[in-house]
Amino acid sequence: MARREYYLITALPGLGELGSSPPVSLGELLEQVSVRPDAADVVRAILLGDDLLQRQAALAGEIEQVAPAVLTVAQARNEEPLPFYLVGEGAEAPPGRMPEDVVWAGYYRHAAQVARRRDSAFLGAWVAHEVAFRNALAEARAKALGLEAAGYLVAPELGGEGEDFAGVITEWGAAPNPLAGLRVLDAARWRWLDEHDPYFTFDIDELAVYAARLMLLHRWHRLAEAQRQRARPPAGSQPSTERTDS
Repeated sequence: MARREYYLITALPGLGELGSSPPVSLGELLEQVSVRPDAADVVRAILLGDDLLQRQAALAGEIEQVAPAVLTVAQARNEEPLPFYLVGEGAEAPPGRMPEDVVWAGYYRHAAQVARRRDSAFLGAWVAHEVAFRNALAEARAKALGLEAAGYLVAPELGGEGEDFAGVITEWGAAPNPLAGLRVLDAARWRWLDEHDPYFTFDIDELAVYAARLMLLHRWHRLAEAQRQRARPPAGSQPSTERTDS
């Protein structure tokens, strides 16, 4: 019989809808569940995805500060090597492949292994969904650019079958800007979590869903903060006196 995590789950603060403020940091969540090694492994596997997103954004110059929950700050800044299970024998990408695709493939394979080792049905389903979703987007981008999609797929052997992303991809393609497009994608991810939440089972998969939701909240919190920073006038600048009502 699976162990029930009544205390861990009931002690967690409630989460709002996508776009609301996260009530706890990802590192604090990981620390809270660390008393249960099996739960910590599953939660860690999910939160590592957010660390890799922060690393990718830092490498692209999109963010200056990183706050990883699993990686070290130096790893998230690409100042230290990533764990072996993410890069294998080396960080060199095969010809025609993006280096980040190698890392993401390593990540999804690692998360799938954790799901099997810890018997987490949710984590296994989440990996399959994320891989299928990511590759469906890659195919749509490749088609729009007249490119062969095969070179842009990540760990296709892990992708779930039978999922229909056509409606989401159409809505994403019609978004007025990249931020709105990302909102479409993450709203779809949030809906998927709602549909796969083992609510009131009090097992580690309920903790895993909580971690996945919290990760999305933190992603949007960072995006909102970046938007505010860009909209803020430079220090010492004078308010504009130009009329804006005409």
